[in-house]
Amino acid sequence: MRTANFAQNLLSLQPELLNFAYKLTADHEEANDLLQETSLKALDNEDRYTDETNFKGWIYTIMRNIFINNYRKTLRDQTYVDTTDNQYFLNQGIDIEVDSTEVAYDLKEIRHIVNGLSKEYRVPFAMYVSGFKYREIADRLGLPLGTVKSRIYITRQKLQQDLKDFR
Repeated sequence: MRTANFAQNLLSLQPELLNFAYKLTADHEEANDLLQETSLKALDNEDRYTDETNFKGWIYTIMRNIFINNYRKTLRDQTYVDTTDNQYFLNQGIDIEVDSTEVAYDLKEIRHIVNGLSKEYRVPFAMYVSGFKYREIADRLGLPLGTVKSRIYITRQKLQQDLKDFR
């Protein structure tokens, strides 16, 4: 595709691309930035575009990938890992035992609710709480991964509903 024709096609898609960018970002300024970044990336990679390729789909894919990469970068930048030793409980002393009766009651209530569930919900939830990953639970129980996730989700919702007075 000639450079002038490529640029003309890119300009004709700008209003549609802006709408798509707004749907992704839900912010006008971020949508404009995403549109600009997409246009620049498309122009920089014009030599990679072939005439047999759907131009509109190619541009939309560039925009979507830029949005996803920016989102992931934002999440990475916001993540903070504290590597210091957690000495809180070591330094707290005997005060921990004061609340032990309340904690025991809460755990007893939680166990009662969980044990009241049917086996198909109780077993995956108990395995999840014990530290098993979703995939491991699915493999051990011979269930689809989605079924395991939904059963654990339903159990958590049930616990939240039944224990709302403890918050």
